[in-house]
Amino acid sequence: MQHALALADKAQQLGEIPVGAVVVLNDRIIGEGYNRSICDHNATGHAEMMAITQAGRAVENYRLVDATLYVTLEPCPMCAGAIVHSRVKRLVYGASDAKTGAAGSVFNIAAHPQLNHQAEITAGVLAQQCSEQISAFFKMRRAQHKAAKKAAKQQAET
Repeated sequence: MQHALALADKAQQLGEIPVGAVVVLNDRIIGEGYNRSICDHNATGHAEMMAITQAGRAVENYRLVDATLYVTLEPCPMCAGAIVHSRVKRLVYGASDAKTGAAGSVFNIAAHPQLNHQAEITAGVLAQQCSEQISAFFKMRRAQHKAAKKAAKQQAET
């Protein structure tokens, strides 16, 4: 999870929501990623999608049957679907997502009993650190938007 947090820092440096993901198989990292939706103009550019894609290429198979995915934020429905389709054995995430979480918070796609695969889920690993990273990012974003509005208003008045 520490490596996923470092990857989340890379996303933040690009102005992306700071989420990082790592796929591990046999105690070896086979895939990693961080959010790149904005800079790549790609709605599917989530950390989990990048990590799963890279892992599939590394093992030359889209099925990641014995792999563990570590991610700093609970996956969204799209990413949870990719976890199911790629047969990731275990999902470990840090911060829960009360708005779009699909591994237990809002939905539970990653372990839904009617789907053809259910991932084992471990939630809350380094939760405070992961949550603080995302909260600090959005606090900074809100401050930037507020400053931009204030500057625009001052410019309009002159």
